[in-house]
Amino acid sequence: MNHIDLSRTDLNLLVLFEAVMAEGNVARAASRLCISPSAVSHGLGRLRRLLNDPLFIRTPKGVAPTARAMELGDPIADILGQVRGVVSSAEVFDPRRSTRRFTIGAPDGVSAVVMPELLARLQTDAPLIGLCEQTIRPEDAFLLLDTHTIDLVIGPAIGEAPARFRQSVLFDEDFVICMRADLPLAGEMTLDRYCAAAHLLVSSTGDASGLVDRALAAVGRSRRIAYVAPNFMLALAILSDTSLIAALPRRLAERHCDRFSLVFVEPPLKLQTYAIVRMLPTAALADAGVQWLFDAVGACQLGGTST
Repeated sequence: MNHIDLSRTDLNLLVLFEAVMAEGNVARAASRLCISPSAVSHGLGRLRRLLNDPLFIRTPKGVAPTARAMELGDPIADILGQVRGVVSSAEVFDPRRSTRRFTIGAPDGVSAVVMPELLARLQTDAPLIGLCEQTIRPEDAFLLLDTHTIDLVIGPAIGEAPARFRQSVLFDEDFVICMRADLPLAGEMTLDRYCAAAHLLVSSTGDASGLVDRALAAVGRSRRIAYVAPNFMLALAILSDTSLIAALPRRLAERHCDRFSLVFVEPPLKLQTYAIVRMLPTAALADAGVQWLFDAVGACQLGGTST
């Protein structure tokens, strides 16, 4: 086996590879790394010679990775994650003294359930730690984690996660039907009356169809969507001031319906349940601070069992 002399290899080239892979554009990668585009181009030339592959091909919109670059993406992300973990662990992480700030990606319907308890836990166990939250689309989760834009995702399970990610279930969620207490539907919910009502749908993309509509179509029924809300907390406020009804996550309803003077009842048809998970790159667990955050989220008592 040939021995590779790493003393002659600039490992910063892997950081450059990561930036270009994430941005798909030399100029944006340069801005991200705070260096010039020519420095990025020069570094890519060195990396191409080192790995004996073009790696990135110019396109009208930037650069596209070659098949070899796609193969290298996960291993390089794992290597850099482990290196970052080693560096960050040079000083022992103590949650009671740490002033670190972590970024969590989550939809608002999940964060409105998880964050109150997590923040209360931080006030007791980690009073100087800060949290930032980004509302993310599920399809963006892997990229945001790979590029270290966020530290942890909390949200609906995204199918089969790539092997480089650690994903575990926080709780299983289902839906209830929320409305003002004075509406007739609050006392008697039938499928006919449900379909005849004016509905509110929550959709971050503006789509006027969702899980409930698919369930209704399966039994040959439909409903009228009167309003599409971009998030769940706005939905609760709208429901409190109108005669609209909405299917909302059960734990969100349990925590927040009273404060909006709303009630909730069981749906008149079977609706899909889904898992809420916490997820991050496995390599990130080498960072004691990220491991602590992962465990802190898992320790929240949210009505389910963490794994």
